[in-house]
Amino acid sequence: VILRENGVEVGRVPVAIATEPPEYRRKGVRPAELQALNNYDLGSLPDVSPDDATDALLQLLNRPNIASRRPVYRQYDQQVLGNTVVQPGCDAAVVRIAGTDSGFAVKTDCNSRLCYLDPYVGAAAAVAESARNVVCTGATPVAVTDCLNFGDPEKPEVYYQLEQAIRGIAEACSEFDTPVVSGNVSLFNESGGRPVFPTPVIGMLGLIDDVHTAMNCAFSLPGADVWLLGAGVEQPATALAGSEYLEMAHDLVAGLPVVDLTAESRLQRLVLAAHSEGLLLSAHDCSDGGLAVALVESALAGEYGFRGDISIDGRLDAALFGEAQGRIVVFARPEAAARLDALARQNQVPLTRLGAVVEGDGFSIGPVQSPLGPLRDAYETGL
Repeated sequence: VILRENGVEVGRVPVAIATEPPEYRRKGVRPAELQALNNYDLGSLPDVSPDDATDALLQLLNRPNIASRRPVYRQYDQQVLGNTVVQPGCDAAVVRIAGTDSGFAVKTDCNSRLCYLDPYVGAAAAVAESARNVVCTGATPVAVTDCLNFGDPEKPEVYYQLEQAIRGIAEACSEFDTPVVSGNVSLFNESGGRPVFPTPVIGMLGLIDDVHTAMNCAFSLPGADVWLLGAGVEQPATALAGSEYLEMAHDLVAGLPVVDLTAESRLQRLVLAAHSEGLLLSAHDCSDGGLAVALVESALAGEYGFRGDISIDGRLDAALFGEAQGRIVVFARPEAAARLDALARQNQVPLTRLGAVVEGDGFSIGPVQSPLGPLRDAYETGL
């Protein structure tokens, strides 16, 4: 590469510096503490009682990892020259491509607790969640950028986390056909001699043909059915692995997280197919805080209540606050039920009716009952 100024050569750099960098292959060692943490019997922990379930939900909504990000995104221009179609606050922002009806959706995701417990699963789950978020707007995921934040890779345990996370990202991106087109790496992040939790942040880009059909996460029509796509309401204690509730209620980061990339693909295809047929009013990813938090977020976004029609016979904490992967809550008119059920069967995705959107500010699911006011106060004051 030759650099010239006013026709005079001022620098010459061999191309090989950029095209033939050194390649380091170190030996990774699985952190010793993971054996006990992955094998921890989450079923031995006390379940949340029906009387305490509402208070637990309020506490979760006020946690910094779950609370509204409005204090952050209100600080900058959300309109982007008037082309913003779906604003921040739901699953992904959607922006119109100027001069067209097409647009793109963007979202970043990562759960560092999952990545600590299993860097491969956690990184793959970050790709899956960011793709779900984009799909919930009606956009098709097309590309990824990443930001890999780790400790000192010269330590075998950290190198293990890095290589396993990269493997998880690669396999998930291959499954979703979303190439990694850019990214950056931040290493040697430590404090007091201990590395940060591995945090491979995934930025997902999606494309939507007509921004007028873009969805947000809000309850928008009283009487609409609320459905859960993917793994059902009843969950084993293992669904609490790496969850926000587990850390809040038991001061514990433990368990073995699981991700099924094939099931994730089927779920996302189903939502995009249902959206393309005009069956869905809105959609919301079920992730941090579990099902109860996802439903509250949609109720608050639309300022309508929710009445759950389900009974919970197993563990309450796992059903309400477990963070099983591969689930999306969708909202549809009652007349769309038959076609939605047919598409779910066609894509081999479980479908569960949760209840309905209602007028007023009541919220109920299982033993949880609350007006929207206290839920909103908790959610909006966590940061």
